[in-house]
Amino acid sequence: MSQPRWILPDLPPAEVARLAGELAIGLPAARVLYGRGLRQADRARAFLHPDLASLHDPRLLLGMDAALDRVSRAIRAGEKILIYGDYDVDGTTSVVILKTAIELAGGVAEFHVPHRLKDGYGMRPEVVEEAARAGVRLIVSVDTGIRAAQVVERAAELGIDVVITDHHLPEAELPPAVAVLNPNRPGCGYPEKNLCGVGVAFKLVQGLMESFDWPAEKIRRITESFLKLVAIGTVADVVPLTGENRVIVKYGLDGLNKVRNPGLRALLDVAGFSATIPTATQVAFRIAPRINAAGRMDTANAVIELFLTKDVDRARALATQLHELNTERQQAEADTVDACLQLPFAETQAALVYCGENWHRGVLGIVASRVVERYHRPTFVLSRTPEGLAQGSGRSIHNFHLLEALESMPELFLKFGGHTHAAGLTMRADRVDEFRARFDAYAASKLMPEDFLPRLEIDALIDFAEIHDRAVEEIFRLAPFGCGNPAPVFAALNAEVLAPPQIWKEKHLKLAIRQNGRNMSLKAWNFAERASELSPGRRIDAAFAFEEDSYWASQGGQPWNAVLRNFRPAAQEQQAANA
Repeated sequence: MSQPRWILPDLPPAEVARLAGELAIGLPAARVLYGRGLRQADRARAFLHPDLASLHDPRLLLGMDAALDRVSRAIRAGEKILIYGDYDVDGTTSVVILKTAIELAGGVAEFHVPHRLKDGYGMRPEVVEEAARAGVRLIVSVDTGIRAAQVVERAAELGIDVVITDHHLPEAELPPAVAVLNPNRPGCGYPEKNLCGVGVAFKLVQGLMESFDWPAEKIRRITESFLKLVAIGTVADVVPLTGENRVIVKYGLDGLNKVRNPGLRALLDVAGFSATIPTATQVAFRIAPRINAAGRMDTANAVIELFLTKDVDRARALATQLHELNTERQQAEADTVDACLQLPFAETQAALVYCGENWHRGVLGIVASRVVERYHRPTFVLSRTPEGLAQGSGRSIHNFHLLEALESMPELFLKFGGHTHAAGLTMRADRVDEFRARFDAYAASKLMPEDFLPRLEIDALIDFAEIHDRAVEEIFRLAPFGCGNPAPVFAALNAEVLAPPQIWKEKHLKLAIRQNGRNMSLKAWNFAERASELSPGRRIDAAFAFEEDSYWASQGGQPWNAVLRNFRPAAQEQQAANA
């Protein structure tokens, strides 16, 4: 709707130069490190060279000793264990690694993943009751359960112990489980609070492997194998890629250069990674959506089967199925986004609630994200069901806590939960208008006018003379990029447009600009509508990031591209326009 506010850094040149000298790197990468708080050489080196040895001791998680004791006893006694998961990437990868670990240790583990459309999110008592009839005596939840007190109480009545592993924010009172593993529970001193669900499940797996007294080499080999899926789940769940998460994702993605799992191999192939290793960004936009498509459009059981099967042909068939479901998901998403954007929007609205008849509930979270990108307002997108319910998901902006907003009006909902910037809810459809009004009023009371403007965080100013292959390679060493560690954005000030931009595929640009006698070419995705602002001779400030180009590098060309993120009139142009 409006151009973003540029947030320019104020970095002390002498301090940046000191850091660059101590690390033996160029100024562009040093500016980014310094601006992101890595101002001492030892901390910056640890960031640049993540080490598996820096993974935290799983026993630092409050409740881990009790969890390990109960799960180990179940494995040794041959008890039936049920892993209760979730239908997204985080939940399904959690199920796969925990089931595999238990079975490697000689245990027996089945799993249950709810159907997004039929069951909704969270643990349900009827599933526990069915488990009791099947002889299950231990349930381990993954990526769910932290708000399932009544279900855990029902399990206890049926003689079933429950171990909860989760990362979602808890209620004031924890469920009465045998053990609750959640770095965000009160009193837990675990150093990494930003683990996602599969990260917490992985800590339980780590603890189990150590408790089984396996040789160090076996533990290392299995850990590296598990980290591939843990990394995918971590990226997909959009948790900060800093601290322990950075170590997990760095090693997990590096491990994708050698994939033996037939399902993971088939998934990489259908996503176009037969000969290359995906970056974290590519995992987020090309791998994770195919995994999520199963739970969004059908059942997530296909994902778990994909990663567990040893049959290469079955793996290929399942990967193809996920690819086709993702195509269906993309169409359902596009249709729902269009329906939302066709509805009236007023700048006076502080928060948005959309509700449509039988919109596909599997895509509502993605649709909410698209609306937030467009209008920069906290947004819920709900689907009205024939049973008179409204169910859906919300996404938020930088300065607005979505879960706290819902907790301020809990009487409106039959069920709700989530995080700071993502949440889900179920309510009676006849109360949607009331929710819309109260949600808008709550947001208006918390947000300032500037919060409704998108922000473009500039990591550092850069001169074209500083841009060369080595400098860009050093910037790439800051990867994996994602939430909490985005790809650095640089700004070149007062650059001259050299020629009319080339338009290709009707919506993209190629742009040539000059600064201080040096030229640079930029790709500009979806900037065609602003081509008229880039006439030759114009002076602009250009914000851009660097992206790897493995294909062009394989052909002997430059191994990177500069990609335009935004531009604005340079100061002298702006002054002339205002004169």
